[in-house]
Amino acid sequence: MSRSGIIYLLLLLQVVLNSGKPLPAGVYDPEEAAGFVEGDMMLTEEQQRRLEHGAPMARNGLINTERRWPGNVVVYRISDDFDAAHKSAIQSGIDTLEQNTCLKFREATDDDTAYVTVTAKSGGCYTAVGYQGAPQEMNLEIYKLGEGCFRPGTILHEFMHALGFYHQQSSAIRDGYINVVYDNIVPGKEFNFQKYADTVVTDFEMGYDYDSCLHYRPGAFSINGEDTIVPLNATAQIGQRVGLSSKDIDKINIMYKCPIQL
Repeated sequence: MSRSGIIYLLLLLQVVLNSGKPLPAGVYDPEEAAGFVEGDMMLTEEQQRRLEHGAPMARNGLINTERRWPGNVVVYRISDDFDAAHKSAIQSGIDTLEQNTCLKFREATDDDTAYVTVTAKSGGCYTAVGYQGAPQEMNLEIYKLGEGCFRPGTILHEFMHALGFYHQQSSAIRDGYINVVYDNIVPGKEFNFQKYADTVVTDFEMGYDYDSCLHYRPGAFSINGEDTIVPLNATAQIGQRVGLSSKDIDKINIMYKCPIQL
């Protein structure tokens, strides 16, 4: 078996063992550690202003077409600070997006002026939201495969931010699906649970998605080990980091106007 094949099998084994399940309350989650908006979203001043004033940014992401990747092509670089196994994990996320959407990914060349660089800095997982028209960053702090920023669904979570999507629990309709328990949130972190008006984000008229890889886990930003988000559907599971949900895929395809696949 080739070296790349061995790396791929090891990655699959890590996924099976860790399975990307939601972390319990009171456990450190690198998606929440960076200190940006809602933990991991690096918004521009314009984006923050639009959110604060309720300007349209619809469909669970940016309505401004200038923030979408031109020609549906995402240009990227992966830092050499990652070893082969971690690069393979990132590539697996890219492959998943290409296989399920009309998006294409290509590595940046010296002639490119706008691209996303996947970095390996400490400080958690975080991403600039949407196409920036300039070099932008998506950080995945190095963890064991299947853990931290290297849960398969976390890699896809950050890529979805880079494509222009916000967190699911920010939806204007969330109160019909979850209860946010503010008494359990770390004081000063309540802003991370902001609900956006329907003039800011929508759900593509597909309904709320408990299964989205962009949904917070139950214990996000908990101060006491108790859940901060409680689904109103007692059987619902939230915060999975296994992969894209069917609605995640649909939303990407709608945002980027992908042809319907029969």
